[in-house]
This record gives sequence, C-alpha cells and structure tokens, in this order.
Amino acid sequence: MMMRMMMLISGGSIVSAEAVWDHVTMADRELAFKAGDVIKVLDASNKDWWWGQIDDEEGWFPASFVRLWVNQEENTAVETVEGASPSPSEVQNGHADASPSSSDCLCQPAQDRDQMRANIINEIMSTERHYIKHLKDICEGYFRQCKKRRDMFNDDQLRVIFGNIEDIYRFQMGFVRDLEKQYNTEEPHLSEIGPCFLEHQDGFWIYSEYCNNHVDACMELSRLMKDGRYQQFFEACRLVQQMIDIAIDGFLLTPVQKICKYPLQLAELLKYTVQEHSDYRYVAAALAVMRNVTQQINERKRRLENIEKIAQWQASVLDWEGDDILDRSSELVYTGEMSWIYQPYGRSQTRVFFLFDHQMVLCKKDLIRRDILYYKGRINMDRYNVVDAVDGRDDDFNVSVKNAFKLSNKDSDEIHIFLAKKLEEKLRWLRGFHEERKMVQEDEKIGFEISEYQKRQAAMTVRRMTKQKGHRSVPPGYPPPMDPMNPGQYLVGDSMEQSEFEFPEPERCKSPFWQSFSRLTPFRK
Repeated sequence: MMMRMMMLISGGSIVSAEAVWDHVTMADRELAFKAGDVIKVLDASNKDWWWGQIDDEEGWFPASFVRLWVNQEENTAVETVEGASPSPSEVQNGHADASPSSSDCLCQPAQDRDQMRANIINEIMSTERHYIKHLKDICEGYFRQCKKRRDMFNDDQLRVIFGNIEDIYRFQMGFVRDLEKQYNTEEPHLSEIGPCFLEHQDGFWIYSEYCNNHVDACMELSRLMKDGRYQQFFEACRLVQQMIDIAIDGFLLTPVQKICKYPLQLAELLKYTVQEHSDYRYVAAALAVMRNVTQQINERKRRLENIEKIAQWQASVLDWEGDDILDRSSELVYTGEMSWIYQPYGRSQTRVFFLFDHQMVLCKKDLIRRDILYYKGRINMDRYNVVDAVDGRDDDFNVSVKNAFKLSNKDSDEIHIFLAKKLEEKLRWLRGFHEERKMVQEDEKIGFEISEYQKRQAAMTVRRMTKQKGHRSVPPGYPPPMDPMNPGQYLVGDSMEQSEFEFPEPERCKSPFWQSFSRLTPFRK
C-alpha cells in the first residue's frame, strides 16, 4: 500500500486524505487540522508521519488521524486509515494494531452496535498497551542513557528535554493495570472502563507539566542537534532500544497527543454505548473530566506563551523595585484605575492597579506623559481577604464611601480601601479577586508553575527587544479597565453574598501595546 501511494505521488496523482480526528499541534513543523478537513499528501515515505498541505500551510501529521483518498474529485477510496488507530506513540516495533476502528464502523451502519462498542474498547486497550511500551522506550532508551552521559547533559538540560516523563510512565502503568481488570476479553462490549478514568482523573493532571514544558524541550533539542555528536548519540539510543524510525522529538511529542486523544476516544465510545448499559453514565462523566483536563492544559499553555508579554510590561514600568512579576505570577487577571486609601484618616490617592495571581501591583501615571507608569508598590494577595463595603460612612476609615471594597490583612489590623467610579466596576473587581483565588487554588492542585528556564527565556527576549529599540521600552498608551466577566449574573466568592447585576459593556479606547497586554486576561469577551 505504501509503495502504491509513493508511486501515485511521484507520478503526479493527487493524493488526498480526509481528517477523521482533530489534530492539536505542539511543534512548528506540524500541520493542524479539524475533523473533516482535506489534506493533500505530499510525502508518505514514513509509515506513521506524513507530510501534507492545507491551503498554503505545510507540515507533518499523524497518518492514523486521517482516511486516505486518491483523486478526490473522483471520490474513489483507496484505503481507510484507522481514525483512532495507534499513533507513533502507540506503534510497537513498526507494527500497528489491526483491530477495526470506529471510522470503519461508521461506514457500516448495519453493523451491530455491540460490535461497534467492542471494536472501540479493543482499540483503546491496544493503544494503551502500545503507549506503555513507547513510554518505556523513552525512559529506558533515551532518558536513562542520557543520565549516564554527564559529559553531554547536565541536570537542567535533562529536566528541560524530558520533563516529568518518568512520572507519566509510572502513572500510566497503574492506569493500564486497572483498565485490564475491567476489560472483558470474552465479550469486550460489556467492559466497564469509564470508572477507571474517574478513579485516575487527578493523576492525568501530571500531563499539564509535560505539555507546558514541551515547547522548551523542542527548543533545547533543536539547539543540541546542531552538534553532530548529539545526532549520533540519539540515533544510537534508538537503535539499541530497537525503536521505530522516528526522531527523538517525534517520540517526545506523543504524550502531548495522547492526552488530547482521550476525549476523542471517549466520545466515540459514548456514541456506541446505549443509555441502558452499566458503563454509560461513567463514560459520560469520564468524557467531561478528560475534556476539562485538556481544556485546562491548553489554558495553562496559553499562559506560558504570554509570560514574555508580562515581562515586557514590567520592563515598561519605571522605577521598578523588588522581585520580578514572574517570580510569583503568570496571569494578568484584571486592571483598572481606582481611588485608594491605605490607612484611616489618610488622603485618597488615584492609582492604576494590575491584579495578577498572588499579587496586585500599584502604579502611578506620569503627570505630563499620562501613558507612562511608575511603580508604587504591590500587595501580596495571599495575605489578604476581600471584604465588600456598604455605601455610606465607613467606621474603619471615618469617611463616606460609595462603590467601595476593602482588603483586610489576615495577620494584622492593616486595611486598604478602594473606591471604584461606578458600581459595575466595583462588581468586576470583586469578581476578579474571586477568580484570582480560584486560579491560585487550581494551580496548587496541579502543581502549575513557571520554570526557571522559562523565566530566563522571557527575560532574555525582553532584553533583546529593549536593546534593539535602543532605549527602555515604555507603554504607548494607558489600558482601559478590562471586563473579566460576561454581562448578566455576577457570582461572588464564598465569603460574600451572591447578587445579580445587569450592565452594559464599557467602551474601550484603542492602544496596540495595551490591547496586546490586555489579551492576557482570561475574562475577555
């Protein structure tokens, strides 16, 4: 089949493939597509990874994610590639599992539903077994050998290249062990695998760290591969472990693709699971869980991609003091201008506030150049509670307040009071504080943090940009207040009462730099 394909391509025939699955890319050389897209196949010399084109974009894509057609305009099928068949991570010694796939089943509507479900169950079990073999090859064939060569790799390099691959290997072995217990070998359609996903749902969060690190791993590998010694070393590792003919960066990509494939497999399984089946509600719940995991992984990847913008923003603030923002924070939650009173009987001051996870930065606008900000301090949000303030005279500050709220120190009597211009703005700030605490808790749950390598890369990029400009960068415009919530119901934190408020979206001014920085907030409309 492969020889026939290559003959068709070399002979000038149009060889097209229809995407059966969405392909989520994590590397520059990959081709992203959605199910239903048509890809022009340009090179199929590799059994598992093909080179293709969509419009003007070209790149690598997994052959297992498509069904192949020749001469699309004639609509003549040559072969249906198993839509959920083993990807490169799930191929052992060059041989893919030949069990029927869900895409084949869709072409045969008369086929019994139980048989369809059995096919999908068999496919899931097969791909999991191959994936375990693949993880073992990475850990023993690459990682273990690299650790022996201290003359070529230091600890930081190993951490960047392989991330927490050993943790994933250990977790996946336990997961597959439980799957095997639930697998009915005689009647696969009766298997109940949904509970396994639910029991291990917290464990899948370890993929977040790996996916967040993957871009850095590719960059480090690309740098090392410029040295012929490393090319020879990695190729020798592959041959000794008897792995298939794919470069190391292809192997390291497969855990990223694996975590993205779980929702696709579970969706297919649910499609062919009747509601009366004992596994139905568990599969439905598992699908929701795994979609949430992949969504959160993508969200944290987005945050890491934006850390350079945060570093650039800090470089634009004059008279900066203390630690860098990235030492504790990775997300701009909300920003706006308010009046602020720090202590009882103190005078009101107008400041621009930037709420990040873990901290809020206070800035002052230049008296003449209103687009320039000066650093005036920060508040450690981990040490403060947010307290709503009722309109009228405030007992703590002995002043009349409207649209106000307070930050109260958990360990002392220190209190800050803030006055927004409008009630809508106050509600947005309260929601922003609630979301900041929620974000911190979720990050602690999955162990999300910015690595020292990523911080250094962001700092180097900002220094390079500043050097190219020849002067310290300053923001060309002041950012308008951001709206971190959708119009309609407003939900406050657990310590506050719940309320509802309807308000229109505020008008925002135009400013390229600040608009770019504003996109870091996760609550844009």
